[in-house]
Amino acid sequence: MPEINPHFAREWVEFINPENSQQIFRCDLTWLTSFWNCTFGNGCQGIDKELADHGCCSDGAYYYSKGDETRVTEAAKKLTPDMWNNYNVARKGGKFTISELGLDKDRKTKKVNKTCIFFNESKEYFGCALHHLALKENKHFIETKPDICWQLPLRRSWETREVGDTKYEVIVIGEYTREAWGEGGADMDWYCSSNTEAHNGAKPVYLSNKTELIAMMNESAYEVLANLCGARMQAMTHRKTKHLPLYVIHPASAK
Repeated sequence: MPEINPHFAREWVEFINPENSQQIFRCDLTWLTSFWNCTFGNGCQGIDKELADHGCCSDGAYYYSKGDETRVTEAAKKLTPDMWNNYNVARKGGKFTISELGLDKDRKTKKVNKTCIFFNESKEYFGCALHHLALKENKHFIETKPDICWQLPLRRSWETREVGDTKYEVIVIGEYTREAWGEGGADMDWYCSSNTEAHNGAKPVYLSNKTELIAMMNESAYEVLANLCGARMQAMTHRKTKHLPLYVIHPASAK
């Protein structure tokens, strides 16, 4: 099926951060209750058709911050030669190097043979070496992989809202659409979040990506979000139609 245009009507919810009254979370319920599922190695066609089995790893990962790069570097140092095809490449010249400057001069993971330095071609540890490291150490991959890698296709962005004399920071949790990549998004040969082929998960996104959402929000905020998503899922189950109009009743009018 062709890729779906992401500019459809969506249902959003807003609530105050339970841990910070000056912050508002604005979350895309339509996306978070969808059944998107990472299909790497199981149907993913890749953002580069010439490297289809590389998924979204073919361009390297841009770091969100210095701390992000530091955490990934420390994780990479734990990789062994059998777990990482580019173990020696990262140590070429006697210096441990996993990063480079991208076209926009921002720091990112190096590309080796047209793909991320952490991508393995070997059968035993095929795919992301940092992902395999997390599995080996019995931890979640949010502790080993670059932020952008474990967040996708979740997207967190920030806005500012003024209400009278009060200024709020609005944290937006939604779908990382192709468009959100800017010009580079148009060059991707395939994109998963808008493709029906990738919406085959056993659980909705707010449950399958619970660990990631807690890291992007906080545990208290996630509990609020999960309750709202759960209520929406239950309501949708009992509705005969799964499309507009939506029935979002103002609390002041609810009887």
